[in-house]
Amino acid sequence: MAGTPPADRSDGTSLPYDAVLLVSFGGPEQPDDVMAFLRNVTRGRNVPDDRLAVVAEQYALFGGRSPINDQCRALLAALSQELAGTTSELPLYWGNRNWEPYLADTVAEMAEDGVQRALVFVTSAFGSYSGCRQYRQDLEQAREQVGPSAPLLQKLRLYYNHPGFVVPLADNLRRAIAGAASGPPDADDPSHRVVFTAHSIPESMAAACPYQAQLHEAAGLTMAAAGLDDHPYDVVFQSRSGPPSMPWLEPDVNDHLADLQRRGVAAVTVVPLGFTSDHMEVMFDLDTQAAAAAADLGLNFTRVPTVGTAPRFVAMIRELIEEQLHAAPKLHLGTDGPWPDDCPANHCIPAGRPAAARPGAPRSTNQAPAAGS
Repeated sequence: MAGTPPADRSDGTSLPYDAVLLVSFGGPEQPDDVMAFLRNVTRGRNVPDDRLAVVAEQYALFGGRSPINDQCRALLAALSQELAGTTSELPLYWGNRNWEPYLADTVAEMAEDGVQRALVFVTSAFGSYSGCRQYRQDLEQAREQVGPSAPLLQKLRLYYNHPGFVVPLADNLRRAIAGAASGPPDADDPSHRVVFTAHSIPESMAAACPYQAQLHEAAGLTMAAAGLDDHPYDVVFQSRSGPPSMPWLEPDVNDHLADLQRRGVAAVTVVPLGFTSDHMEVMFDLDTQAAAAAADLGLNFTRVPTVGTAPRFVAMIRELIEEQLHAAPKLHLGTDGPWPDDCPANHCIPAGRPAAARPGAPRSTNQAPAAGS
């Protein structure tokens, strides 16, 4: 992708990039936004409004407002402080896939401001079609809408094994276990289980991406960083949507809780590994549905906070930026190594999905979506 050089800085030097763009899923901010937001999420899938209204009821439980936009504002503010006064201080922008501020509008604003080359941080740590490739497609589509003046947009690498993601999550896990109602378990206590959750995706999509392997790697790294190397844990899934005829990754978290109870487990600590903030899929699917399922089963249930705006997570974003600006070391934990700056050409293609479900093709499913964000 061609791009013109960035403008000179006030100190007479130049950097290879001249702005940072935060990109996220987006979510409604008031009850009147909910149906319009859900129509955006399901555009092209022919999902009728009566199905969307069922999902809208989930938002009604929280005042018709998703917390994700406020969380993005908080992350931007924290990142601004983190970059202030450093050699990596750049203008910050924010755009969403499915709600205001829309990504194309933000890219247009960047072009008007004279931004020529921007780094992009996406609030998704793992490789999958919806969590990686689709965001790259979103960036290209936004540039196409803006036209020749649109800046070059370079997505920062995946960070599932970066210490800035793993360590604060491990800290949250350790604190949650220590403060659980059931009390901290012994390392080999079979009555307690750590359960990592992530958004389910179709099995055919999972076969074409590193999603499952990265989740298992990140879960193991988190357990080790929390000092729980020998404690039992599982990786399960939540928030599935789509037609029942399409197999999705399992086990579902609620089914897994029932299985653990049958096996004599008395307490679970649930870690929303696949999410970087406590948005609707955490608040509804875990804090509401999974917590209720655990109560019905007589399980002690503790949910670990996501990384959110933890200082180490915010510092990680700066470090990812510095990799591109200053060739800083690419930090990582485990044996996978750092994810490459440019995703492989065949990375996260939704292979095996029906033709009607491929990007750019019409879709026919009438299945309502999960709550989204």
